Amino acid sequence: MLGSTDQQPLVRLRGVCKKFGGVAAVHPLDLTINRGDFLAILGPSGCGKTTLLNIISGFLFPDAGSIEIDGLDVTRVPPERRETNMVFQSYGLFPHMTVEQNIAYGLRVAGAPADECKRRVAEMVALVHLDGLERRNVAGLSGGQQQRVALARALIMRPKVLLLDEPLAALDLQLRKAMQIELRRIHRSIGGTFVFVTHDQGEAMALANRIAVMQGGRIVQQGTPREIYDAPSTRFVSTFIGDANLLHGHARDGRVTLAAGPSFPHAGVDGPVVSVVRPEQVQIGPSAATGAAVDRVLLSGVVQDIIYVGTYVRFAVQVEGAELIVHAGSGRAAPNVEIGDQVAVWWAVADHLVLPEE
Repeated sequence: MLGSTDQQPLVRLRGVCKKFGGVAAVHPLDLTINRGDFLAILGPSGCGKTTLLNIISGFLFPDAGSIEIDGLDVTRVPPERRETNMVFQSYGLFPHMTVEQNIAYGLRVAGAPADECKRRVAEMVALVHLDGLERRNVAGLSGGQQQRVALARALIMRPKVLLLDEPLAALDLQLRKAMQIELRRIHRSIGGTFVFVTHDQGEAMALANRIAVMQGGRIVQQGTPREIYDAPSTRFVSTFIGDANLLHGHARDGRVTLAAGPSFPHAGVDGPVVSVVRPEQVQIGPSAATGAAVDRVLLSGVVQDIIYVGTYVRFAVQVEGAELIVHAGSGRAAPNVEIGDQVAVWWAVADHLVLPEE
């Protein structure tokens, strides 16, 4: 098959699955990755995300299904013959080599001329902001600098797809945030296609233009960060991506009645449901601050805890049968309530989702 056009996906997986000892690590799934994507494969430990990345890279062959890269079937092609490259969590650098020797390693193994190696190493050093460290031994670099060397070593081979297996997990919080900014900058600079595995939903939201959420070896939802945050398709996705309040209830005859008391119209099918509302959608005030209205859900409760986070204040409010988390503005916008106060909490019906109980 000839290489695909820019309108076709760069990577396409069809019916890919993988078992280990009879246990399914990846159930049959389809996945497309477009040119220029920064795709995050997101999920908890053991969900199959690293197995899926290794299948794309060629380090593992699937038990069934097919993999295409740029229109070519690479299902049984080993990693060294695929136009991909991997950055591992442990970096995999050669500690006895300098920065430039590590970056140039793949080119030299491939037999590239010395002048080409020198030119492309200089390009990579500039891209990852390692100027002046070319002759430094990598063992003496900081974690962030080592991460940049690993990125440069992978990118110098000009892969069509760069695969990253939780490469920021070993860094401290501030350095991890700084490297997130660097990854975004590098991605924009080269216009490449990145596939990033992570268990950190904040990292996925900060980096990716598309997210594939995995649970139990399956992709349960794909979309932009906003789509997945604003419209999670399952209860699992709603709680794994960001904070969410879950209120149980029952749908019957076009209405939902929550166990906590309120009732509101709902066009879904009858049966047990869960109402999902984000903490920033919930408002809080003194008990007399608001009255009932057909377009909102209103509850009363008692403030159990208040935490000042900086950009917002986190309130924990005990309502009938549940605890609600409220994120309200800080500073002058903060509600005038204290721990132990009886309060009203409410949100617009349009701001919550009603999902079938799983």
